[in-house]
Amino acid sequence: MFVAQLKNAIEDEYKSYFYYKSMYQLTNDPLWQEFIRHAYEDEKSHYEMFQQLHYMITGSYVPNPKKMAPCTNLKECAKNALVAELEAVEQYKEMLLTVPFDQGYDPIFIALHDEMEHAIRMSTIFNGT
Repeated sequence: MFVAQLKNAIEDEYKSYFYYKSMYQLTNDPLWQEFIRHAYEDEKSHYEMFQQLHYMITGSYVPNPKKMAPCTNLKECAKNALVAELEAVEQYKEMLLTVPFDQGYDPIFIALHDEMEHAIRMSTIFNGT
């Protein structure tokens, strides 16, 4: 169960990274750009930490995650991102309670808190556009 959730999280973090990179291009507002840049840098870090965790558990990495379609409307993308971030928080809470060994706790804890922060950032963009 945990490994399947971790694989899903790896794929979601990969998709989010590219989604936010495309979202960044849709605004010239320096604050929104900083919010989005912060989120995509975190997503890349989560992807890397989760891949390492997956390797520690299974001896292999999750191959060839898929990218999402690029973002084309800032407000709509912020809304979609907000929903996805809140879903990730729920998933990571569950994973945190079932992590099979101590080294797995920190990456999940970090990602859980970052996703809450991203939800706040995306809500701010959604409500400000």
